[in-house]
Amino acid sequence: MAKEIKLNDSTVFGNNRPFVLIAGPCVIESEDQIMETAEKLKEITDKLNIPFVFKASFDKANRSSIHSYRGPGLNDGIEVLRKVKEKYNVPVTSDIHEPSQVEKAAEVLDILQIPAFLCRQTDLLVAAAQSNKIINVKKGQFLAPNDMKNVVTKLHESNNENVLLTERGSTFGYNNLVVDMRSLIIMRELGVPVVFDATHSVQIPGGNGTSTGGNREFVPYLSRAAAAVGVDAIFMEVHPNPDEAMSDGPNMVKLDELEEVLSGIQAIDRSVKGY
Repeated sequence: MAKEIKLNDSTVFGNNRPFVLIAGPCVIESEDQIMETAEKLKEITDKLNIPFVFKASFDKANRSSIHSYRGPGLNDGIEVLRKVKEKYNVPVTSDIHEPSQVEKAAEVLDILQIPAFLCRQTDLLVAAAQSNKIINVKKGQFLAPNDMKNVVTKLHESNNENVLLTERGSTFGYNNLVVDMRSLIIMRELGVPVVFDATHSVQIPGGNGTSTGGNREFVPYLSRAAAAVGVDAIFMEVHPNPDEAMSDGPNMVKLDELEEVLSGIQAIDRSVKGY
């Protein structure tokens, strides 16, 4: 049985609890955009009674092109996330890319997220673990799910037991990802709650040449499949107008379609877990 991780009284990962939604735009485009999106997400999740963590990146350090928008950076981005946390009373998370970012990020973030490409970076994992925050590590596209046991060990042996693992698809040939739903079971057997990343799993990395492509139409289907397997959280990037987004637009869910998508996931989650 996976360890149960409590973020707060209403947000608990694991052991047949209702799934937690981790959601928000891929990157912070502006303070107004983030605040408006966070408000709408809070309304939807309150209506459906779904535990919610807001996510947006202050920096996208692994963009396809050197000319791509990366975000406002650590200092300005963290302040935007602080405002979300304080105004809407929701936990917040974002990616960190370097050990030097941990201390500043941990002042505000409730969960430190390790990007898939960096999931084996020992110095980053150790620094993140020492923050005593919940650490969510995305499984690298290049790793088998059981390989994540070494990642969990690095964090546990750095005195942090509050670990989440995220499935976000595996590289299949060129410019394509596939999801092996067995991964959710295998990683949960490592004794940690597991998250399904519904939007990065439908990416086509580098598929547009200087940017990432994607097939957002498959997000509801894969999300419901993950709920049927049994999952502790769903990660989903959401945007008011994905076609005009500055990062990952092709795989993000449209904000005005989110309630319907979540309702379908929730129905299966309830059936599987019996709550």
